[in-house]
Amino acid sequence: MPRPADPLAAFHALPDEARLWLMLLNQATDGTRIAPALDAALAGWRHKGTQYRGAWTLFEGRILALAEPTLATQPSGCAIDGMLRSIQRIAEAAGLALGDPQEVVVRLHGGIETFCRTDLDARLQDGTLQPDTPLLDLTLYTLGDLRRGRLEKPLAASWIGRKYKRQAPVETGA
Repeated sequence: MPRPADPLAAFHALPDEARLWLMLLNQATDGTRIAPALDAALAGWRHKGTQYRGAWTLFEGRILALAEPTLATQPSGCAIDGMLRSIQRIAEAAGLALGDPQEVVVRLHGGIETFCRTDLDARLQDGTLQPDTPLLDLTLYTLGDLRRGRLEKPLAASWIGRKYKRQAPVETGA
């Protein structure tokens, strides 16, 4: 099934309150490689008599976004775990892997890169990471957060900026 040019279009029927999961793939992929299996998994997503109405999309070939409205108000750990295991199997079948959720995801030179948290201090010291480096927040909880553009923010406005005391540069009116 072809995916729309606007990745958020996949979620048009879901409310802002829908529960959101963002997962990083270890490498970029064409969504058509995983679309049939993901569509089938979502169509069959049930647990204890509840049929879930999830939708998915792929950002920049690397960030898999899954949203489902029922789980925002009636969470089921078993239903969530089952779907996440399905996504893991689908990724592996396509020769992909899900990124480590503990890694820091940033945009450098127009592409997505990841760093281990233990490497942050060194990357800040060597200038690889700057206060204005775009950080991608894969912990967003709702579809509304994604729609409001909260996926990406400057490193200085994140926990990293606070922990390592990296503030955004002050703009002077010259």
